[in-house]
Order: sequence, then structure tokens, then C-alpha cells
Amino acid sequence: MEGVWSRLLQPVQLTSSGRPQLLPEEIECQLVDNVDLDVDRHSFGVSTLKVGLLTLTTHRILLVDERTRKGGAIPLAAIHQVVPPKKSIKNMFATPRIKLQVWTTPEGIPSFSGERTATASLHFSLVLRGQMSLDSFLARLSELLQVRAWEASVQEKARHLSGWTGISETSAFVGASGSAGPSRLRPGMAGVSGILRKEQEQREETDRSLYEAFQDLNALMSKAKEMVVLAEKMRAKLLGAPSGMSGAVDEEEMGSKQEMQDWLLSVGIVSPVTKETAGALYHQQLSRQLSDFVKIPLQKSGGMLALIDVYCLFNRARGTELISPEDLLQACTIWEKIDVPVMLRCFDSGVMVIQSKSQSDEEIFTRITALVKSETVSSGISASDAARALGVAPALAKEHLLNAESKGLICRDDGPDGLRFFFNFFKELDTCI
Repeated sequence: MEGVWSRLLQPVQLTSSGRPQLLPEEIECQLVDNVDLDVDRHSFGVSTLKVGLLTLTTHRILLVDERTRKGGAIPLAAIHQVVPPKKSIKNMFATPRIKLQVWTTPEGIPSFSGERTATASLHFSLVLRGQMSLDSFLARLSELLQVRAWEASVQEKARHLSGWTGISETSAFVGASGSAGPSRLRPGMAGVSGILRKEQEQREETDRSLYEAFQDLNALMSKAKEMVVLAEKMRAKLLGAPSGMSGAVDEEEMGSKQEMQDWLLSVGIVSPVTKETAGALYHQQLSRQLSDFVKIPLQKSGGMLALIDVYCLFNRARGTELISPEDLLQACTIWEKIDVPVMLRCFDSGVMVIQSKSQSDEEIFTRITALVKSETVSSGISASDAARALGVAPALAKEHLLNAESKGLICRDDGPDGLRFFFNFFKELDTCI
């Protein structure tokens, strides 16, 4: 069955949470659950491929089996024809099937270049067993096939937008009489009819201004997406760049490089999960996207982040698609049901954090014990001292210290200098006795 995916569909890389990795400038448009794929070719030994999740994007139809973590894609450029199910009384009670005629390469998989490099065609049937609006899905698919976003380049978009702006500016500069230049007092402007005509011209001018404003807003949003893609490419190059030719790393250069990586990391998410695109799968897909997002911040923060810090970072990266604290908490609780490398943890004090599963308390306890037993620390350690040693926030370092105290590894001294912790040598004495 694993070979069927590679022989039937274009390969798709999945993230650690099981979400498909998108192409540059590719945006998720709609998600559909409980989907099967029927194949009109018997040489593969199967007639139906159990898929599970279908993601419709601006460039591809992504198919992911969340149980086996397998994924494949049908490029929209390869789709020659879409045949919706016939509307009849018999089909009202049947499972909807959307037939696709797809251009294929000599290897038999869907072609990214469409008919230009195709040698044959293959018929697929999308079996939609989930609860969804068939008409809405077909309308979105038809719209994407007409827009053909995979063919549009950045230069073409810029020329298109600049062309519209130029037309709008010209039309806004032309007066009501059809001649350019400032308006002059005309005999028709006098009297009641002149007042009515002037009000009509003002309304038309307002409509033109609003149209231009929304054109500028669309241009800004388009440029923002392009900047996010560019920032991700720059960040990937920075992470993959060599540290130095001679082996000696300049601290100032590394500091500026790290600062640039932090800035690029906060630029944003190209295709944030929304309720409009995900529907009933919103919290599940939000949970998977959040798991992918916190991977790098956790590495930079010692493997643990406070939930409120994650909320601020995630919302800043999502831009205008903000989420509520309840949505974030519900997305984190779903991690128990899916296989992701992070987890939600609540300390005894009630502080909630997101922690990497690779981090263990025993490792933290070992580092804290070594810190309090150090000869350089004769007056105990505070939460700030532990925070510097562990690379976490002081509030989280205090939780680690209290947790180690509950295990009997350290003991506290709440004196004039504040709360400080020391090594618990009484436990070793009890062992010797």
C-alpha cells in the first residue's frame, strides 16, 4: 500500500505534527475530512485508497492519511476536467463523488506542468464521506482552477496592481465633464440642479476613493505574504550558512546573526489555519500547526515556554488571524490524542507551560543538583540563578526548583535575602544511617 502512494500521486512532505508542507506562496483554502480516493486503473492492485484528510490549496489537492503519516498531491495544473455528481433522487442518498481527469507523466503520476508534458490521463474519484457542503467545495475548486495561482509570478502581480492603480488615479483626476484638470464653475452648477449634480459628483468621488483604498489594501496584503515567504527563505539560508572559514567565530557577528534569525522568526505564518478554511477540523489542525510553530521557540528557550508567552508569539505570527485564549488551550489539550513532539503541562502551582517531550524532569533535577552542590555557590541559589543556568524564564525556573524540592533533592531558606535553595544533604545522611 505504501508504494501505491508514490506510484499514484506526487510526493508530499509532512511536518512532525502530520501537516503537509506547503510550497512557496501556496495558501490553504479548504479542508475536508473522511475522504477516499477511487482509482480508475487496475494495475495497482487497489481500487480505493483510504486517505482521510483532503486539503485544497491554491496550487494542489493534498491528500494525507493521518494514521500512517502518508501524503500525496494532485497538482491543480494537472486537472483537465472536473465532473460533479449528477443531481437526482438516487444520488441524494448516495456518497458524493467528484470525478477528476488528470494529466499524467510518463511515470504515471499527475503532471505539475499539466498538458504540456503529459503523455496520458488518469481518472480519479474523490469520495466525500464527511459532513461538508459539496457545492461550496466545487465552487472553491472551480475558482482556483480559473485563477491559476500557480502560474502567477510576483512581477505579474505587481504589474497588475500598478496597472489598476494607474487607471484609478487617472479616473479620479478626470472631472465630471470628461476633461482633466481642476474643476471650474460651469453654468450647469447653478441652482438646485447644480447642487444635486455636485452631490452626485461627490458620491462618485467617494466611491472612487474607497475603491482605490481597497486596491491598496489588497496590494499590501499580497506584499505581506510575499515578504513572509522571503523572510522564511532568508532564515533558512542563515541557519544553513557555515559558522566561519577559520573556525574562530566572532561574537558580535554571531549576535547579529542570532538577532536576524529572531526577527525573521517573528515575521509570520504564510497560511494560518482559520475557521473558514478548516471548518469542523479547526481545533485539530490548529493544534498541529501550533505544534510545528513552537518547535524552534522551545529549542531557544530550554525546552519549555509559558502558555501566555506562546499565546503572544503565535498570535503575532498569525497577523490579523488572531485566536482566543480558549482556542489556544483547546488546541493544546488535543496533543494528548495525536502524535506530536510537544505536550501541555500544568505545575502544582497552576502555571501552565508547553514542554518538549524530549525534555525530562530527571535531566533538570541533575542540573539543579549539580548547581547547588557547586563550590562557587555557598549561599544557595535563587530563581534568577537557576534561570540563567537552565536557560528558561525566572518564573519557570522557580517551578523547577519547587518541583525538585518536592522530590527531596533540595531544601529552601526563606530569609532576609529572599527565597534561596540549598542541597539537601539530610537525604544522604538518612541513606548512610
